[in-house]
Amino acid sequence: MLPIEGADYFIRMLKLPDGVRGAVRLNSDGTFSLYLNPEYDFEHELDTYEHELWHIIRDDLYGEKRISDLEWKRGA
Repeated sequence: MLPIEGADYFIRMLKLPDGVRGAVRLNSDGTFSLYLNPEYDFEHELDTYEHELWHIIRDDLYGEKRISDLEWKRGA
């Protein structure tokens, strides 16, 4: 997946809670921070990176939906 045109984002490696592979956050300056859990191998990190980018593409961070409603099962 290619970078998103017009969206500035930063990729950060951060130990996240068990079972959490990644997360995305809208920063106060309009940029995004993508957090990847370094406990996973490169293939999982790449999959998680693409998954978090989809949240940006779909404008998931601007609505009022619960996180559980925005998530989908990988590989489904």
